[in-house]
Amino acid sequence: MRTGRVLVGTSGWRYPPWRGTFYPRGLVQRRELEYLSRRVTSIEINGSFYSLQRPESWLAWARQVPEGFVFAVKGPRFVTHLKQLRDVETPVANFLASGLLGLGPALGPVLWQLPPRMRFDAERTAAFLQLLPHSTGAAARLAARHDERLDGRALTETDADRPLRHAVEPRHESFRDPAFTALLHQHGVALVQSDSAGTWPWFDEVTTDLVYVRLHGQGELYAGGYTADVLDTWADRIRGWAAEGRDVVCYFDNDMKVHAPADAMALLDRLGSGRGCR
Repeated sequence: MRTGRVLVGTSGWRYPPWRGTFYPRGLVQRRELEYLSRRVTSIEINGSFYSLQRPESWLAWARQVPEGFVFAVKGPRFVTHLKQLRDVETPVANFLASGLLGLGPALGPVLWQLPPRMRFDAERTAAFLQLLPHSTGAAARLAARHDERLDGRALTETDADRPLRHAVEPRHESFRDPAFTALLHQHGVALVQSDSAGTWPWFDEVTTDLVYVRLHGQGELYAGGYTADVLDTWADRIRGWAAEGRDVVCYFDNDMKVHAPADAMALLDRLGSGRGCR
């Protein structure tokens, strides 16, 4: 059995409080991604959650990171929060056409974060999971069905047909229904393990060969730093999943007090896969 690949990083990279603390004074904003990507092994792109990005942005991000680096991509809140997964074929096509295929080999899993008010609906969830493409070739075909809003600014081709994986982060207790995890198993979609300082339910079932972890802060949502003991525990869990042949991605979202990059590098050091300061 192969050992799974482990990637650790932060959710996003553009945070004013990081400037002059994590980012050196005088580092220009356009070089922040380059700087962080030499210290972690993956980053979760979260700007895509708020608005459709342009192809030139995705292509620029891919050029700034080292070979072997991987981006996770957050699906748009228009799909998850406004439409709540209802009738979303065109919005998903628009998202896929916005340029993420331009990441090429740096494209990792797509995260679909659900709103806390959204309850589990089996029929709606099944229709959404059925829609998701599981290769970049399939994503390109769906992207080609974008609407007129993407005319003249769409990227609907892939440089190679690679696997494309997805993860869902529910935030309502009703998703503890076995029918939900059965659907994830059926469609090969990961269930996010989300530590939110007790704000939302923690779902810990592993549903596919990808384990997607989001660490939102110890004790204080988006702000609490992780202690050495807790990081040791996470390192042990991650080693265990990887030993089972599962790939693991782990993102720190405790950005408010600049803990995220330090915690990510500390976890990488424990796993023996840190980038150092290249």
